[in-house]
Amino acid sequence: MALKYKRILLKISGEAFAGPGGFGLVPQLVEDIACRVKAVRDLGVQVVIVLGAGNFWRGKDGLAHGMDRTTADHIGMLATVMNALALRDALERVGAEARVQTAIEIRSVAEPYIRLRAIRHLEKGRIVIIGAGTGNPYFTTDTAGALRAAETNCDVLIKATKVDGVYDSDPRLNPAARRFRSLNYLDALNQKLGVMDSTAITLCMENNLPILVLNLWQPNILEQAVTGEAVGTLVSTHATIA
Repeated sequence: MALKYKRILLKISGEAFAGPGGFGLVPQLVEDIACRVKAVRDLGVQVVIVLGAGNFWRGKDGLAHGMDRTTADHIGMLATVMNALALRDALERVGAEARVQTAIEIRSVAEPYIRLRAIRHLEKGRIVIIGAGTGNPYFTTDTAGALRAAETNCDVLIKATKVDGVYDSDPRLNPAARRFRSLNYLDALNQKLGVMDSTAITLCMENNLPILVLNLWQPNILEQAVTGEAVGTLVSTHATIA
């Protein structure tokens, strides 16, 4: 099977691991995600994963009660490590070798993030899960995904969501919302379409790194994406609004 993308960064929100209430960690969902990731790994795709932490902690809730921003962000970074460890365990159980690296050193549970070591893991067929964001406050996990994708020379950043692309309004509230098949970076920024935060989009634009937004839960969606089928919404340099 011909691959369009041979090395991908998969950005997954913490909410993907949560139950109906949006919080906590449901092992069955984690294992389901692991199976989906393994399926593309088995095609020969090298996979880097960056995770969010919304299923454990939302920094804005802490800020609303007067918490220091840096403290709130550090709590969120540590929460991503919990998700990373859960996903690594699930991947190993379904037969996919994986490593967790963290931007904040927690050597008793994970490797520190070292770019060349991460690339070496990828070359050996291991899935690399990166926790703790960038290791710095004031940066989102979207920005962490864009940064790590650029650092590890990924061909595309896939933002896995619960929606099948980027819309001009919330499709859950507006049945007539229009889905875009493609956008360029400036359209995504200027129209504030919520693809990713502006720092992440700008970083992708400066490094000519395409962003593909898709619904992780659609059957075989990752396999379709890496083989170049038209799925989701593609944000790239030369794309036009379509």
